[in-house]
Amino acid sequence: MNASQRREIFARFAAINPHPATELEYSSTFELLVAVLLSAQATDKSVNLATHVLFRTANTPESILALGEEKLAEYIQRIGLYKSKARHLIATCRLLIEQHNSVVPRDRTALEALPGVGRKTANVILNTAFGEAVMAVDTHIFRVSNRIGLAPGKTVLEVERKLMKAIPKEYLLHAHHWLILHGRYTCKARKPECPQCIITDLCKYPDKTVNNR
Repeated sequence: MNASQRREIFARFAAINPHPATELEYSSTFELLVAVLLSAQATDKSVNLATHVLFRTANTPESILALGEEKLAEYIQRIGLYKSKARHLIATCRLLIEQHNSVVPRDRTALEALPGVGRKTANVILNTAFGEAVMAVDTHIFRVSNRIGLAPGKTVLEVERKLMKAIPKEYLLHAHHWLILHGRYTCKARKPECPQCIITDLCKYPDKTVNNR
């Protein structure tokens, strides 16, 4: 895929959705951190259902820490891996209080030092909360980047690095959300919706689906 094709892909995404946003529901940077931490191997819908109740009771590092691991687990038990996530979140809240004055740090190293926060989660926070042009590669972005020929790679980090180079700078800030939404609703894992895809003529996927109606 050449540079003009890559630019055209993101120009089309921008035309239909100029201000893409995460589908996780939050009202503060800390709430976003909690939601993203809980979203690993879970749907945004399931996370939103859990945090809708949780945040009414506890939505600060202090209040979640006060719940304790067992009580927190009750709030998030509808989410996959909820026990380990409760443990990580409690530990994260403690570190935020002790080391960051209860403020989510705007620093990759500090973010990745929080329990349960890896590179992808750190990138989501840096991009969504702080407006940094970084790329958080989840399963949707990894699949889309390889499938359409945008930035093929064998590892998440390889794809991330290729995307950072391949995506025109004026589109990089929102590229994370455009690619996730494209993978979630159009370029689906089992059967991509190629007939409804706005970039199908630019996509390099050899096994495009057809409209059988």
